[in-house]
Amino acid sequence: RVIPHSRCGKLIVATNAGQEPVLASIRANARACGAADLAPLNEAEAHALEPSLKCTAALLSPATGIIDSHALMLALLADAEAHGAALSLNTRVASGRIEAGRVVLETLDAAGGERFEIATPRFVNAAGLGAAALAGSLEGLDQQFVPKLHYAKGNYFSVVGRAPFSRLVYPVPESGGLGVHLTLDLDGVTRFGPDVEWTDQLDYRVDPARSERFYSEIRKYWPDLADGSLQPAYSGIRPKLSGPGEANADFVIQDVAVHGVDSLVNLFGIESPGLTSCLAIADHVAQRLAPNL
Repeated sequence: RVIPHSRCGKLIVATNAGQEPVLASIRANARACGAADLAPLNEAEAHALEPSLKCTAALLSPATGIIDSHALMLALLADAEAHGAALSLNTRVASGRIEAGRVVLETLDAAGGERFEIATPRFVNAAGLGAAALAGSLEGLDQQFVPKLHYAKGNYFSVVGRAPFSRLVYPVPESGGLGVHLTLDLDGVTRFGPDVEWTDQLDYRVDPARSERFYSEIRKYWPDLADGSLQPAYSGIRPKLSGPGEANADFVIQDVAVHGVDSLVNLFGIESPGLTSCLAIADHVAQRLAPNL
């Protein structure tokens, strides 16, 4: 399939000498994971690539790219439907139970209120923000395996006009997230985000007042950002397994080896990088379900 994309590259930047050891750690971890193409850059080398960038050192990821995420999702849906899958919109899982080697779900048609059951020998709980609540509603699943999810809202602001960058720019990671980074889309629009706003509400409105922190964070690597050039764009909410002040937690993919249920795989804490790694996650889940396929 042809999915619109661009391999634009990415710079991960240290804006002071104290952050430079973090770059070395990121590179070592990347190499351990098989990503051996991250190149260390000094200040002059980074500035040569992006003249408006301010940093003391950087990592260049030449293979990083951007895609049309909606086109990707539609392509995945088309492939799934071609193999007999069906997408059921406006359908809520009200509860479920585990019985006789299968998962039985009671679902509710949000439009007409009709209730019906679906029984399956293989159930992948990929409900995102609702994954923990869904797992918690499954009768027969030991609740010790249902983690607490923390909602981390990430706000984005866009810049008026075009920013003088051709690559993504990421500061070194901060507690709770990746920091306020510079992103590009396929139309050339530049956005900054996400920040970390802990919340217990699914409210996607962006508070314009949060731009003040954005200006100060962005100017650490783009000091020429003009006053009044940011405007609210959008927000997303991440289902994190670590809360305020805690070390960042990785994804959790639970199968029978953890919770003892052959027919069930739970995906917890699949946040922003889940889109990037969605095909790898799918392969991993399929392998764990292989005995039941």
